[in-house]
Amino acid sequence: MATHLSLPTSTSKLSHTSLLSASLLLRFSSILHCRSASHSTSSRFPYLKSNKAIRREVEQFSDGSDYDEEEEEEEDEEDFDLEWMERDARDAVREYTRFLSRELTIDDNLDVKGSNRKQKAPPPKHIPDHLLPRVAIVGRPNVGKSALFNRLVGGNRAIVMDEPGVTRDRLYGRSFWGNQEFMVIDTGGVMTLSKSQENVMEELAISTTIGMDGIPLATRELAVARMPSMIERQAISAVEEASVIIFLVDGQTGLVAADIEIAEWLRKRYSHKHIILAVNKCESPKRGLIQATEFWSLGFSPLPISAISGSGTGELLHEVCSELKNIEVIGDFEEEEESHVPSIAIVGRPNVGKSSILNALVGEDRTIVSPISGTTRDAIDTELIGPDDQKYKLIDTAGIRRRAAVASAGSTTEALSVNRAFRAIRRSDVVALVIEAMACITEQDCKIAERIEKEGKGCVIVVNKWDTIPNKNHQTTRYYEEDVRQKLRELDWAPVVYSTATRGHSVDTIISAASMVEKERSRRLGTSILNQVVQEAVAFKPPPRTRGGRRGRIYYTTQAAIRPPTFVFFVNDSKLFPETYRRYMEKQLRADAGFPGTPIRLLWRSRRRPDKQSKVMDRKTKSTGTGGKLALAT
Repeated sequence: MATHLSLPTSTSKLSHTSLLSASLLLRFSSILHCRSASHSTSSRFPYLKSNKAIRREVEQFSDGSDYDEEEEEEEDEEDFDLEWMERDARDAVREYTRFLSRELTIDDNLDVKGSNRKQKAPPPKHIPDHLLPRVAIVGRPNVGKSALFNRLVGGNRAIVMDEPGVTRDRLYGRSFWGNQEFMVIDTGGVMTLSKSQENVMEELAISTTIGMDGIPLATRELAVARMPSMIERQAISAVEEASVIIFLVDGQTGLVAADIEIAEWLRKRYSHKHIILAVNKCESPKRGLIQATEFWSLGFSPLPISAISGSGTGELLHEVCSELKNIEVIGDFEEEEESHVPSIAIVGRPNVGKSSILNALVGEDRTIVSPISGTTRDAIDTELIGPDDQKYKLIDTAGIRRRAAVASAGSTTEALSVNRAFRAIRRSDVVALVIEAMACITEQDCKIAERIEKEGKGCVIVVNKWDTIPNKNHQTTRYYEEDVRQKLRELDWAPVVYSTATRGHSVDTIISAASMVEKERSRRLGTSILNQVVQEAVAFKPPPRTRGGRRGRIYYTTQAAIRPPTFVFFVNDSKLFPETYRRYMEKQLRADAGFPGTPIRLLWRSRRRPDKQSKVMDRKTKSTGTGGKLALAT
């Protein structure tokens, strides 16, 4: 199958350099032609001139009504302080970032369970995740495995609820004790084969109605029947790669038949591994010894602990680390760890194929794939090495439904899963927004796209299940892309990738597109080129006049930040630049400078004078020779 990767039209055929050169050449010729006809269309930038030159340029305007004389005299009183502008631009970015953090809130009040333990600074080692020894936590459902996982890794990585079957996939997290680092694996509850389908549905909290519209009843029942075995396969994979196994039981409930079956399974198949029997929910140390007594019959030495309060976890960690081998630190690891590892979050509505894409990329059944809505709950982090030997962190997320639908369902677990998905977007560099090829783009897709744009993340639109489109030809891709860009206007700058994850078709293009987006998101445009692009854009289309005859004026432009690229415009009055003109300036920046796949932010700062104290500091900085150099357009 042919590989499909569609970029926005302005950057799909030409390089950034050729686009910029061609665009500027055409506009220079048109501007020179206009100036030869009339001086009234001339447009200059005052930051390139001295104060006298600014006055001469203003006097050349034919109507003489661009600015009031008092305003012009006020501007001529002092020179432009470029270093102060650069510093003020960085302050503007910080203010805008704080504003967005207040606006884009994530409800943390739902995370009432689990551990609030904060990890101290880890030992000064730089060992890659794949070389760390593994410690797996296994047990039957609802014994506190995720609570213990959160206690060991610190924070609330795993969803913890007082109901069974919440965790289904493997969840990895780094932990340490003393100078020993290791990787902890959280697993789903191991079920027994003797349970009926009704008991499995009740114990795993599976619904055959919510989010499963259009799926035949036979398919639903088959998926429910396969769910326990799929969860068990995830737990078996964790045990297979682990050096130490923590067998967790419930001290309050006591010994049950499922604990006996799991103990026999571990003793029969994994007797060569070190198995630690931890009796959870022993809040009182004295009573915990009594609670742990009946578990001696399992053939292991019970250790009473409490994942919530943390009692007994020190002894548990000491026993875990006593069986782990020390990893020697090699110098190359430090350089490898210091390099930035891009994070790619895979998000979208339920049942669009997010987990299938992750499994196809890593080449294994890393997560459970099922038509049951809400199969994925935690945000699953997985490392991947791309074709160019670049490391990536893939984050599989739960399906994001409408807020009203989540509230009407009354499922706290689903609400927590959606919060984990939003957090995954926030901690990612690039977001792969997955949509189903045969399904129409819904309002929820637009809301997710709007969230990605506001978070300032790069984006790749992944059209999955492309093989379901019938009668495809060479024009199908173009028509489909036009429809996607028309409906997802917030992401009209994002590349579109077509894939079929279940068959492994074109999934590698997702990584290629994400790599390109991350490079664009981290790109910094030279100040001279940036101001030249802005100058030509203003010359081609000056800001509109107000009824009073005033017109906006741009003094200086600088790129104050990357990830995402953020540009600060210093103007006479930001209110003189309407939203339509700001969108025009963003469009021109993209047409001339590129930045496909990433949002760009334009901040408009009304000119204000630096105070006297900052001027004195700038003079001292210049006298010591540490002042920054700025390149200006000539």
